[in-house]
Amino acid sequence: MTAPASAREALALVTEDFTELPAVEGPSAGDGPIGWPGYDRTRAAAAARSGESESVVCGTGTVGGTRTVLVSFEFGFLGGSIGEGAGARVAAAHAHARTHRLPVTVLLATGGSRMHEGMRALVQLQRLAGESARTRAAGLPQLAVLRDPTTGGGWATLGAGSDVVLALPDAQVGFAGSRVRPPDADPAAYTAASQLAHGHVDSVVPAGELRGVLGRWLSLLTRPARGPVPPPYALGATAPATSGREAVARARRPERPRADRYLAEVFTERAELSGDRAGGTDPGTRCGFGRLPDGRTAAYAAQCGTATRPAGFRTAARLVRLADRLGVPVLTLIDTPGAANDAEAERAGAGPAIAELFGAVAEARVPVTALLVGEGGSGGALALAAPGNTWATPDSYFSVIAPELAAAILKRPPEEAAETADRLRLRPQDLVALGVVRGVVGARPAAGSGG
Repeated sequence: MTAPASAREALALVTEDFTELPAVEGPSAGDGPIGWPGYDRTRAAAAARSGESESVVCGTGTVGGTRTVLVSFEFGFLGGSIGEGAGARVAAAHAHARTHRLPVTVLLATGGSRMHEGMRALVQLQRLAGESARTRAAGLPQLAVLRDPTTGGGWATLGAGSDVVLALPDAQVGFAGSRVRPPDADPAAYTAASQLAHGHVDSVVPAGELRGVLGRWLSLLTRPARGPVPPPYALGATAPATSGREAVARARRPERPRADRYLAEVFTERAELSGDRAGGTDPGTRCGFGRLPDGRTAAYAAQCGTATRPAGFRTAARLVRLADRLGVPVLTLIDTPGAANDAEAERAGAGPAIAELFGAVAEARVPVTALLVGEGGSGGALALAAPGNTWATPDSYFSVIAPELAAAILKRPPEEAAETADRLRLRPQDLVALGVVRGVVGARPAAGSGG
C-alpha cells in the first residue's frame, strides 16, 4: 500500500466513518493580513487544484474501535502550510475534542508556516501549542502520524509535541525544510528513520499497517486500569538465597528470567514508546503501554539487565509522566547492574536524567508498582523503584553499590567482594527486614490449589 498523497487519502487509510466538522475560516480576506499581492488568487487556485478550501481537514472518525478527532493536512493546498485559516480549524478541532472527551490524532504533511501571511501565520504556532497544552491538561492523549513531508512549525508543534509519534517510511521529517538547509547537510538526517534512531519518533509504520497500529495505541491510551498493578509472580527461582554472594550470583545468571518474559506474562498485547525526545535511545530500557487480561491498560518501564543509559532514564520519566496525565497505573521492572558510568554517559547527563526519573516517580498521582527481577545496582535501579510499593523476586538483589565496587571503595582486595556482598544485606529477605521492599513474590499457584 502506497503512502497517502492527500488529506482525504490519509483519512481513508485509518478510518471508514470520517465525519467532517463544520469549516471554521480565519479572519483574513482578500490578499490576507499583510496584503500579499495575488494571495486571494493563489488560494483560489490551490482550492481548485486540491479540492479543499484550506490546508487542513478536521473531523471525527473511529480507528480500531476508538473514536478520535482527526486533523489531516492537505499538502496540495499551498504545501500544507499553516496560516490563520488552518490555525482556526485546528483550534476548533481541539475544542471539540475537549468538549467530547476524545483523543486527538493529527495526520501531518506540511512545509511549515505560510509566508503569504507573514508573522500572523507564524504566531499560529503559539496558538496550536496553546491548544495542545489545554488538551494535555484535560488528560486527553494526542497522537501524530508523520507523512511526507513534515517540516517546519507543524513538526515542531503538532508533530513533536504529541504524546505518541508515528511516521510513514521514507517520510521527510525535520524542522528545516529541503530548501532552507545548509548546502552540505546530510539528507539522511531529515528522515523518519533518523528521527527514530535519535529518539524523536516512536515507530516507523508501513502504510498498510497504520490503521492497526494507530488503533492499538488509541485503545491502550483511553482505557486505563483501576488501582495499582499487582506485582507479577516470580518466574525463576523460588527458594530464598542463603547468602549475599548467592543472591548476587543468582541475579547474574544468564538464564534468569528477564523483563521480556515478565512483560509477556503480565500483558496480552503491548505498544512501545521509543526515545527520550532529547536525541537518545536505550535498547536496554523498554517503555510502553500494555493490555491486562481484563482489557484495561497499564503502563510499564522495564530495565533489561544492562547498565541504563541516560536516554533510558529519560524515556522512563517520559513514560511515567504520560501515564500520570492519562490516569494509567504504572508497573516498573528493575534489573540493572547500575547506571552507565562511561564518559559518554556523563556527557549525556546521567545525573540529571536519573534526577528526572526520581522526580517523575515521586510526583506521580497514579499508583506505581515496582518489581525487582534481577540486579538492583545503586541509584540507577532505585530510580525505578516505587516508594512503599516495591517487591522483589527470590532471584534478585538490591544494593547501595555492586559488591565489587564496594570492596574497591573500601580499599579491599577483589577477592573480598563475596564477603562484602554478605555484609551488605542485599538479599530479598534482608530488603524486607530493612523496610526497602514490601515482600518477596512467589510463583503462580498451581491450578486448583486454592492459593
